[in-house]
Amino acid sequence: MSVKLFDTTLRDGAQTEGISFSLEDKLKITKLLDELGVHYIEGGWPGSNPKDIEFFKAIKNVPLKTAKIVAFSSTRRVGIKVADDKNIATLLKAETPVVSIFGKCWNFHVTDALKTTLEENLAMIKDTIAFAKAAGREVIFDAEHFFDGYKANPQYALQCLKAAEGAGADLLCLCDTNGGSLAFQVQKIINEIKPQLKIPLGIHAHNDSECAVSVSAMAVFCGCVQVQGTVNGYGERCGNANLCSIIPILKLKLGINCVSDEQLAKLTEISRHIAEIANLPQSAHQPFVGRSAFSHKGGIHVSAITKNPGTYEHIKPELVGNERRVTLSELSGVSNLLVKAKEYGVDLKKDGQEVKALIQRLKELEHQGYSFEEGEASFELLLRRTLGEVKLFFELEKFLVETHKQGKKVSVVTAHVKLKINGRHYETKGKGDGPVNALDAALRKVLEKIYPVVKTVRLTDYKVRVLDTEAGTAAKVRVIIESADEKNVWNTVGVSTNVIEASWQALVDALEYKLIAGR
Repeated sequence: MSVKLFDTTLRDGAQTEGISFSLEDKLKITKLLDELGVHYIEGGWPGSNPKDIEFFKAIKNVPLKTAKIVAFSSTRRVGIKVADDKNIATLLKAETPVVSIFGKCWNFHVTDALKTTLEENLAMIKDTIAFAKAAGREVIFDAEHFFDGYKANPQYALQCLKAAEGAGADLLCLCDTNGGSLAFQVQKIINEIKPQLKIPLGIHAHNDSECAVSVSAMAVFCGCVQVQGTVNGYGERCGNANLCSIIPILKLKLGINCVSDEQLAKLTEISRHIAEIANLPQSAHQPFVGRSAFSHKGGIHVSAITKNPGTYEHIKPELVGNERRVTLSELSGVSNLLVKAKEYGVDLKKDGQEVKALIQRLKELEHQGYSFEEGEASFELLLRRTLGEVKLFFELEKFLVETHKQGKKVSVVTAHVKLKINGRHYETKGKGDGPVNALDAALRKVLEKIYPVVKTVRLTDYKVRVLDTEAGTAAKVRVIIESADEKNVWNTVGVSTNVIEASWQALVDALEYKLIAGR
């Protein structure tokens, strides 16, 4: 069985709250989708958006290996001839080889949204598809609200499909536009209508019931040969069916070679790249491609996967370009610690005293509020300090942070720091936009002269989490600092009732991590 992938990230996905793709963004995403092996890429609705018109002009000059570019539109408007409809004229001016035309298939929408008759709606479907076919286009009919329409009036919903089929449509895409259908309902309806139709079916599901992926998989199981969706499940409201889950499900679970093995192995990278372009954080818990998709925390789980990863993994992570991770927490056991130590190149003995001491210390720190899942560099330092592998690069004698505020003027923050390095005392001060920035500036004034490698370190993210909200302003906070150099990114953690103290802990760990020999 052959199944074609239809991506609508640039059209339906662009309707996500918080997303605004530039023309350059859309061109980049198109190239990535083509690299992934997507067969159809819906570029937008040229009749409603000037930016989409620019995309269709620009994409003509981009060589694509696999994908066909699709332009999107509604059927002609009520009461006018299709040849006089400006939206349809603009659709054809986009000069794409494929057009996707949506039409109402729910009688409620026809009478209450379009304010027309059921007969006129059928004529709108026929006229528009026939017109596009006469212009030489491959035509996909998006049967909008099909499943809701079929539940309300099965005879009319089927009439809409037959009208599109009779007008020459190449494929009928069944849309769960409101995202309220369940997989077993979709199965029943497709099995009822498929014998009554002559042309192929597709599926377009929304995720309002969090069933879009299961609905899509069920539709393919029932014979649909095209799946529409978006990367990372982007889309209006709760989003569309997530192609990052659908693709591996089709290939690895249903045995349908919709992409090659090499393309599947790029899935995680492309998912994250498109998330960066969209300027939205990728969910760590997203199946298949999320950072936590193959992460193991419980000691029993880690013990099992060290013997055979299949004990707690449904596929091999490398098949989708992801990787296995073992995290550390108060739930960790000896297995977690040994796995992490091996990652760091540290040889720990399972029955050694260091292991018992580290497990106990880890649990104590987690109880205080430390989280080493997002502060693994701090844990590596803890491990190496316990084993005596880390020299004391510098020692704090004292610091003082002052904030000066006068009227409406911008605050001035100054940090005074006194350090001891190799028996010598150093005292300096730094200014910054805030206390952490000022402390960082003061610390670097000393360290960069003695340890020039520190110059390559930059702070790339800073997060504060209140741990006990009932304590109000006296609450304990956890600070996570993300740092980077030319090659690596690492996270460090600090915890205190004083946000500046917690920040100092994380800041010191960030710099000491860089200073460890060989980094």
